[in-house]
Parts: sequence; C-alpha cells; structure tokens
Amino acid sequence: MRRYGKHTDEDDIRSRPNRKGNRPRTNIRPKHEDAAEGLVLTVDRGRLTCLVDGSPIIAMKARELGRKAAVVGDRVALVGDLSGKKDTLARIVRIEERTSVLRRTADDDDPYERVVVANADQLAIVTALADPEPRPRLIDRCLVAAYDGGLEPLLVMTKSDLAPPDKLLELYGDLDIPYVVTSRAELDDGAAADRVREHLDGKVTAFVGHSGVGKTTLVNALVPEDRRRVTGHVNAVTGRGRHTTTSALALPLAGGDGWVVDTPGVRSFGLAHIDPSRVIHAFPDLKPGTEGCPRACSHDEPDCALDPWVAEGHADPARLYSLRRLLATRERKEGD
Repeated sequence: MRRYGKHTDEDDIRSRPNRKGNRPRTNIRPKHEDAAEGLVLTVDRGRLTCLVDGSPIIAMKARELGRKAAVVGDRVALVGDLSGKKDTLARIVRIEERTSVLRRTADDDDPYERVVVANADQLAIVTALADPEPRPRLIDRCLVAAYDGGLEPLLVMTKSDLAPPDKLLELYGDLDIPYVVTSRAELDDGAAADRVREHLDGKVTAFVGHSGVGKTTLVNALVPEDRRRVTGHVNAVTGRGRHTTTSALALPLAGGDGWVVDTPGVRSFGLAHIDPSRVIHAFPDLKPGTEGCPRACSHDEPDCALDPWVAEGHADPARLYSLRRLLATRERKEGD
C-alpha cells in the first residue's frame, strides 16, 4: 500500500525522531582558533605533560589527529581544561610543523621509525672515554641521524680521568664537530656543567648516549633543581650500563635560556629510515663536487665525481673520507 500520494511535499513526510538526542555526524572539524599554545615536555602511556603559560598541563591526543602522535619537543595546540588541577585533562588538537626531527629504528632491519624528539637545535652525543669503552660506530650513527634530522651535533666526552681523549678527537677532528671533555671530578664540582652550558644557551639540546656513560649525571648537573632518576652503574662483566632514564623529558636549562632533553640510554641506533643520499647535505663543502656524479651515485664508487674534484684541490681529502665513513655506517652494525 502506498503511504503517500503522487504530489507530496516535505510537510507530509514524517521523520523518525533521534532517540539519543545527539546531533548527526559531520565531516566538518572545528578549527580551534582559540586553542592555547603548549610545549610537550614528556609522554607517559598516552598522557602528555605540556607546558602552557609556564604551568604543566596533563593532556591526551584528540581523536581527530588520527595516527599522528606528539613527541617531546612538539609545539601543540590544546583545548579543554587548562587549569592543571588534579584529575583534569586537556586535549591536543593540533601539532605544529616541526623544524627538526631526531628519528631512530630499533635496528637496520626494523621498518618502524621512532621519533625521539622534535624541534631540537642540536644533538649532544655523550660518550665515555673508558668504563664503558667508546663506541665510534654508535657515535657515527648518531651523527648521521643528527645530520639527516636537521640537528647540529655536539660531542661530549666524559671520564677523561680514566683515559685521554686524543684518539677519539683525532677520529672526529675532520668533521669539525664542537666538543667538550669532562672528568668525573668536574662533574662533582660543577666545572663540567659550566663548560657544557656554554654550548646550550638559547638552544634546545637533546642528549643521547650509551648506558653508563654519565649522560643523566650530566643532565642532573645542568638542571640541579629538577634532578632526574638516580644514576646507574656499569656492569663489570658486560661493560654495559643500566638504563636509569626510561622516557624522554624536556627540562629548562638552569641559569640560561635553553632546554635540555634527556633521552633513555641506547644500546643500538638503527638507521633503516635514513636515505644515504641525504647525508651529503651535512657536507656543504663537498656538495658542489657532486654535480658531475652519475645519477643515483652513492658517492663511494669508481665513477664518483668527488674523487677528481677533491684531487683538484677543491676540498680536503679528509672530508671525503669522513663522508664515506658515515655513508658506510648505514651498512654496519655498531659493534663492528
């Protein structure tokens, strides 16, 4: 039986009421133009601590962001309860464009890319000169990740009272990397922190290093009013340190205008996400010589144009050697 006649209008049609009383779904998302600006300080099990107008706010990612995740150092837009009171929760509705990204994978066969920190200006690579022994291959990998992510590297050598830094300085001298050498005694009296701080003022610096090298001890000296977890020890049998930092945390630099990001100790630094062709951008003095290279040149093959270009005196041969060493790092394990 036909319910309506041939000539019906909208007034004749009965609509089924919405029993839930909610509005129909829409694809139009709010712009959140009045959202507050914040800085992500740390992430813990889906909860993010953000600094908003000088106060810490606990927030979670809004559903509208999808799979996009915020990390330490991200500049974000927040809405909701921004009071910072206990049991309150704000929402992160937007992640601003990043100026730099430090990424790593678990190993070179792992396709899953992990963002360690965003918007950092430099990467402080902390290595002990002894106990545990330096791992140049791990340092090389950190350098590649820094250059690829747009961070300037800083080499911090600790425990100089146990071994001299000469050998390591000779290895990295041609890369023109700024460095600081410290001893255990200088960490105790604050002299080491003062020298490192000269390189940190006005910058966001991420600290990375093998477990047991004294990274968190140094961070504690740089931000004494907000000390991190107790420092660990080095196993006498394996030569490995114990992880004392379990999550990345951004801390304001004491007595200066800058931020320190302490990251968990690493035992490997995978570079599966790194395109070797981008490493050349860290060598602006060599880049003009690549104009004559064949297409998709790896810069480490017989017909690479860099060889005759450097031989003609356009650049230091040591720089070409350093470039190729870093490129080869992509194919080597840290312990090699």
